[in-house]
Amino acid sequence: MRPIAAAVLALCACAAGAADTEAGRKKASLCEACHGPEGNSLIAANPSLAGQPAQFISTALYFFREGNRKDPQMSPIAATLSNAEMNDLAAYFASLKRVPKHKASAENAAAGPALTQKFMCTQCHGPELKGTQHIPGVAGQQADYLKAQLTLFKAQKRADIDGNMTSAAQALSAKDIEVLADYLAGLGTP
Repeated sequence: MRPIAAAVLALCACAAGAADTEAGRKKASLCEACHGPEGNSLIAANPSLAGQPAQFISTALYFFREGNRKDPQMSPIAATLSNAEMNDLAAYFASLKRVPKHKASAENAAAGPALTQKFMCTQCHGPELKGTQHIPGVAGQQADYLKAQLTLFKAQKRADIDGNMTSAAQALSAKDIEVLADYLAGLGTP
């Protein structure tokens, strides 16, 4: 395991038990402008945080704070957060229900399951693609956000805690990325 990965996992594991969901809820009002009410993004390019694994959210915030991952909006916000605040926010967003609104095209909805098997998405993201521990849930996530992140992983320009996603993305074609983003975004839509 890479040294940064070990440090992040230790940080999140130690503090996760002491996280305060109510403190996270109070702090999260700032997050709603970009990540939507109760963590369900209304902006196509921004991820929904509702229902993400707490450890994933803490890790992402840590990466932004430490400069391993950069974003003009997130980096300055994360730079001000303590470890406890990151874990409180993570606990809060993990406690919420994701409400996906995207409907995948019929063609992509039919092709998506085979691609998730071919590229072994469920091996890391879980059988329902809702995430596990430090791995994000991708089911019901914003399609534009998914497409952008997969493209960045393929280009090796996106922070990756263990290198697995960057490695997996190398086999994706531009068409695969389009299909997967549309399909995954539509999962869980009523």
